[in-house]
Amino acid sequence: MIKQVYTKQDLPMEALQKAGLVHDGVLILDQDDLKSLLSGRRTDMLRLEKLEFDGMVIDALDAKLSLQRNESGSLDLLFHPINKEPKASKYLTRTEADMLARGDAVNLQKTVVDDQGRKKEVLIEFDNETNEFIVTDTEKILAPDSINDIPLTPEQKERYRKGKEVEIGDGTTVQYSGTEKQGVRSNKLAFIASVLIDGGLSFLLYKGLNALFNKPRDQRKAGKMSDGYFKAWDKMEQQEQAKGFKSDIHSEAAEGEEYDGGLSR
Repeated sequence: MIKQVYTKQDLPMEALQKAGLVHDGVLILDQDDLKSLLSGRRTDMLRLEKLEFDGMVIDALDAKLSLQRNESGSLDLLFHPINKEPKASKYLTRTEADMLARGDAVNLQKTVVDDQGRKKEVLIEFDNETNEFIVTDTEKILAPDSINDIPLTPEQKERYRKGKEVEIGDGTTVQYSGTEKQGVRSNKLAFIASVLIDGGLSFLLYKGLNALFNKPRDQRKAGKMSDGYFKAWDKMEQQEQAKGFKSDIHSEAAEGEEYDGGLSR
């Protein structure tokens, strides 16, 4: 999880249109990719065709997208194509960079000084799809208040913000990852997190999650959900119904069937 830092109104629609992602004024982008953009993360790898920039037309480009605020306060659309060689990071030594690129470590936590001279704590990961190092300000990482109806302790929240694995009482293990579209990996195919935002409790369903770093998982066990998961599911559904929305939680969970034959108790 990571705090949403942009709004839909902030989106650079002209640049998105040039990238072929706006049709008749409507943004054509997967909802998870949109959430990633608004949260300051990168989208999944996208196949972009007929790009028009500076009078040039690019027939096709495979790239991830992200947003960055410029000096004028508006947002620029950034492209992250596949680099032939790993793109260096000024925050890493050669040894550290090699360690991440080889997959010897999932991430590195470092205290750095940014371009404005401010000291901050960052989490650095390697995106092996684009051959780039991803740097995340840990202050922007939002730890869940609970997962599958089980509250996280302050120590667990701190571990999560530092990019470490966090295991809760029902056997679910999660880990923040800036290289993932949903911002998290897990030993489970799905889990439900709750977080207190602006005085209100919000429920978030994560599904189709990638496995923990360098840890193959048993798909049958990964699809077996705990009683806490279904308790959180019911609370999320009740909240949606109380707001007057028709809940689609059951249908969303059913989509998990394509991964392991069904999310089960």
